[in-house]
Order: sequence, then structure tokens, then C-alpha cells
Amino acid sequence: MQSRTPDSGWAGSANDSRLSMELASAVAGARRRAARDGDRQVDTAHLLHTLLEADPEARAAFDGGPAQVARLLGYLVQRTIGYGLRWSGTVEDSGALPVLPGDGVPGWSPAAAEAMREAHVRALARRSGPVRGTDLLAALLRDRQCRAVDVLHRAGVDTALLATRLAHAACSECS
Repeated sequence: MQSRTPDSGWAGSANDSRLSMELASAVAGARRRAARDGDRQVDTAHLLHTLLEADPEARAAFDGGPAQVARLLGYLVQRTIGYGLRWSGTVEDSGALPVLPGDGVPGWSPAAAEAMREAHVRALARRSGPVRGTDLLAALLRDRQCRAVDVLHRAGVDTALLATRLAHAACSECS
């Protein structure tokens, strides 16, 4: 079966050497999930879903522990059976970030592509190793209007607290 979500360089490649193994697995999983769901693009909810499945460090960032992660995954699974149907066939563009014509990444929503770019920038600032799932999670939290943050809010996650915790962890590594 051929993916309806085309490979697109850094964002589409699960073999990107700049990504941790867990994040590479999450990116590949997001592409598969988008194709399986019949979505034209990988969006931030696809990334959050597969990140929670693939990355123990990202799961551990949630103060609600395994119960909170299970609730999140429950919302994300429901996406294909009702919750999120309003997203079906639409492009995720929260409007929070400027998108220039031709500036997009094929097969990726503007918000998801920007989150991947920001995750790379965060990893560079950290100066220690590849882009990790927590880098992507922190980047997802920056766009308060993206689908991933909508899911986090619906599951009762304090996104401000989570963002602060991730920023503090990154600052600890920079020292």
C-alpha cells in the first residue's frame, strides 16, 4: 500500500540521523497513522499520538503519570471514531504561525511542520545529542491552537505546567 502522505525530506524521513530512535519511530508512525486515517497531511495530533506510543521520556513528562497518558491516548484513538471528525479532510492551520505560499512541507500540516522545525532548534540550543521526543512535545505546546494542544486540554493536561517542566529540563541540560 502506497502512503498518501509523501516523503518530504527532514519532516518525512524516519531515517533522519538528527532524530532520536524514539522520535524517528514517532515520525514514521505519524505518517502511517495519517495515511491509515485517510488524512492528507500529518498533523500535530498524529505526532502527539505516536510520540506517546513510541517515547518513554515523553510519556514520563506528564505529571499525571500512566493514567493521564492512557486518557490522552484514549482521546487520540477516538479521533478516528468520532472525536476529531470535524478535522477530517481539513488542513491543520491554527493561524498562530505565519505560513508563506510555497513555504510548506508536502504531506505535513503547517503546524506539524513548524513543530518539527522548532524541535530541531530546541535540540540545537540544548547542544546534546539528537532531536528527542521531549523537544517535539515542547514545540507542540508552543502553538496553543494546534490539534495536539486541543487534545491535551480535553484530557485535562495543564499545558502551561508541562511546558514549564520541559523548559526547565532543557535548561538543566544546557548548563
